[in-house]
Amino acid sequence: MIGFGDILILVFAIIGVFFNALGSLGLLRFPDVYTRLHAGTKCTTFGTIFTVLAVVCYSLWRWIAVPDPRWVVISVHSIIAVMFLLLANPVGAHAIARAARKIGIRPYGAVVDEMEGMKND
Repeated sequence: MIGFGDILILVFAIIGVFFNALGSLGLLRFPDVYTRLHAGTKCTTFGTIFTVLAVVCYSLWRWIAVPDPRWVVISVHSIIAVMFLLLANPVGAHAIARAARKIGIRPYGAVVDEMEGMKND
């Protein structure tokens, strides 16, 4: 019989897979580096958060059933991994976008480029 915990884990996993798939689709479909960065960082960060929520719920659910400390360790490690992801994804995307801007890659279809006159990048 499927319980509330199983449904919660399944919902978190489905949401995580959905957003990771959207991020992958965005990497394939978007025209330039800036919009691809947006898809790659925003969607996959959100998808990874929900995937890790599914892992944490599963491991805590198993820990309640069988009190083995290894399940808590899995939860803690997953949460730490998400914390590092939340720090690294925006910083990496900003560094890539800044480097692309410095070498002269322009946004696709941009009508007004407000950074054109800035010299102290």
